Amino acid sequence: MALADEHCVASRRGMVRLGEAEIRSLISALPAWVLSTDHQRIERDYRFKNFTEALAFVNELGAIAESENHHPDLALGWGYVRVAFTTHDAGGLTRNDLIMAAKCEVLRAQAV
Repeated sequence: MALADEHCVASRRGMVRLGEAEIRSLISALPAWVLSTDHQRIERDYRFKNFTEALAFVNELGAIAESENHHPDLALGWGYVRVAFTTHDAGGLTRNDLIMAAKCEVLRAQAV
């Protein structure tokens, strides 16, 4: 099953974060995503023709994040959206973060 087809599990205090090997394995399917040097966060910038398209992407991503109950950190500006994921309850990355990154990729591919 592809990451984008999976669903997030409920976050809770004490969740176990992913190890470096598992992160590298999963992120290999998401080559445009950047892993922070401390392996605590992944992020990606998306480019759009204008603010309206960027805002539409943010709104659609927001609906997905609500349905999955796993929310990104977002920065929105004219023609761009920066998306970042981490699982605060785990103090780093969990499978939920990679699942949501994969869902972002599907969403962006549909918008093109």
